[in-house]
Amino acid sequence: MKILVTGGAGYIGSIATALLLDSGYQVNVLDDLSTGHADAVAEEATFIEGSLLNQEDLDRALFGCDAVMHFAAKSLVGESVEKPELYREVNVGGTTALINAMKSHKINKMVFSSTAATYGEPKRVPILESDTPAPKNPYGQTKLEIDQMISTSGFSAISLRYFNVAGAYNRNGKWLSERHDPETHLIPNILRATDVAPIKIFGTDWPTEDGTCIRDYVHVVDLIEAHILALNKLPDHKHEIINLGSGSGYSVRQVIDAAAKSVGHQIPSIASNRRAGDPAVLIADISKAKSYLQWQPKRDVEEMVLDAWKAMKS
Repeated sequence: MKILVTGGAGYIGSIATALLLDSGYQVNVLDDLSTGHADAVAEEATFIEGSLLNQEDLDRALFGCDAVMHFAAKSLVGESVEKPELYREVNVGGTTALINAMKSHKINKMVFSSTAATYGEPKRVPILESDTPAPKNPYGQTKLEIDQMISTSGFSAISLRYFNVAGAYNRNGKWLSERHDPETHLIPNILRATDVAPIKIFGTDWPTEDGTCIRDYVHVVDLIEAHILALNKLPDHKHEIINLGSGSGYSVRQVIDAAAKSVGHQIPSIASNRRAGDPAVLIADISKAKSYLQWQPKRDVEEMVLDAWKAMKS
């Protein structure tokens, strides 16, 4: 079975490519390298440097494929607020082109990388897939629109709504990890903190046990294992939406403490003001992932931090 991985030179897409290959799949990768890295793509994959917005690139990438794992997207919340038109063009426009090209190639199987940003400010915790989506930024809005497009496509499809993805994957001695520029994710920024540039804790007066925000983290390898399970459990010409997280939360201070254990020294931090729009607690209800996919996350936040640290030092 051959899978097209869009965005396969990025953090999550490159690890998906590696794990698909290790599971016996053939893989085509389509990535424009606007944020991805060609050296992250496994040598056994067929790499097409190109864009979802280019018909020839799509035709080359889809040739001979049986299904698509769709990761390619602009994904910075702050940038999406500054450049909403760009996010609409790349995310919604790119996926529209992909769906049309898939139909031309008679491919109707898709696993889509959606996001918890579609939910916006939660009305309750943990968050269920049935909760009404109300995204607070253009990034979340574009992902919600894509979910809605897939629902009307007639495809056999699953959207996986991630919470906070972390960790790294070592394949044959080579680490695949986060290499974002700018880096906006908590764990890599904690690991880069110094006395001169301490990690900022945005709010220490939240209504949580230690006063810092609580988020749900999932190891990237657990995440991709769920994608491969989804690929093999696609509903017949229907669309399912499934949350992926750990089902429990870690506070910012707990993540900092876990990082201190991994690196063997205290992590410099500084208290800062709350950020507008930040909820106190975001945790996924993963009951559906457990029942529908028969999936269970195996790796805890300590392992996520340790793998990220090993990758950073490699």
